[in-house]
Amino acid sequence: MKIIILGFGAVGQGVARVISMKKDYLKNNYELNPQIVAVCDRSGAAICETGLDEELLLQMKNETGKVALYPDNGHPDVDSLQVLDEVEYDCLVEVTPTDIDNGEPARSHILKAMEDCKDVVTSNKGPLALSFQDLADCARTNKVEFKFEASVGGAMPIINFAHETLAGCEIESIYGILNGTTNYILSRMANEGSSYEQTLKEAQEMGIAETNPYQDVEGIDAACKIVILANSVLNLPVTLKDVEVEGISKITSESIALAKKEGLLIKLIGEASPDALEVSPRLVRLGSPFAVEGTLNVATLKTDLADDVTVVGKGAGSVETASAILSDIVSIWKIRR
Repeated sequence: MKIIILGFGAVGQGVARVISMKKDYLKNNYELNPQIVAVCDRSGAAICETGLDEELLLQMKNETGKVALYPDNGHPDVDSLQVLDEVEYDCLVEVTPTDIDNGEPARSHILKAMEDCKDVVTSNKGPLALSFQDLADCARTNKVEFKFEASVGGAMPIINFAHETLAGCEIESIYGILNGTTNYILSRMANEGSSYEQTLKEAQEMGIAETNPYQDVEGIDAACKIVILANSVLNLPVTLKDVEVEGISKITSESIALAKKEGLLIKLIGEASPDALEVSPRLVRLGSPFAVEGTLNVATLKTDLADDVTVVGKGAGSVETASAILSDIVSIWKIRR
């Protein structure tokens, strides 16, 4: 399988790393030989139709910050759409930075690949939260596979789990903790009695919170994931503007301490159902599945046959998120065979 990776930040590098780590495993278990034939970042591209060396790619990015400086196969004057036009490939892995205003450039990348009859795997929430139905229609029209397990919950299996493991069930609603940054902040505030401002600052220093944490702490990131789940699992044709959103920036250490006295925790919970599309701080009971700490994510799927099914997993991390992308690549390989 010939793969193009667009975007070579933490997740893109994670994809290269897991492909390098799992080469023998993939060959022995699935007869799959993935070859990264092109990678693009802001510097340009590295292109080799017989396959780039993943370790050398990672080394160049680490040392120079630019894939275009890849020895002999670097192209500083080439952009991503050119690469999709000129390089022969089977599957696009779209992991450019998320833009929740217009979903670009990921939306254009995904549509072009599909229109060229190529399969697509993405972790990019922007185009999914804004244009899910358009992308799904394009995939159907062009008879291509479109996979996005990594867009919700990082390594936590939920989308494919709902479609495959729970295939015989009607899923009535989904609710859960879908943002690791806010869960980390609220966990620390509950354990240490620290203020929101102090805990956020520490999370930024540790690299858990972004320099500009707005999308995480105000619930926008979780709202994007609720939209993706609503569309892909519940078949609700909604977009980001349909979600009621409240973040955690107004939560005080006093309110957390008060909840703890009653055996409760405050968590940022997202809910998707035919009756509610919402992200807001809610009270959960100590000892419940939602009392997870740190950057863990958790989601409960309410079903007609299996009752409540709960999954837990790491909601972020380079290799962890890449593991979900790799599972989608393997899934496409099985379908194509």
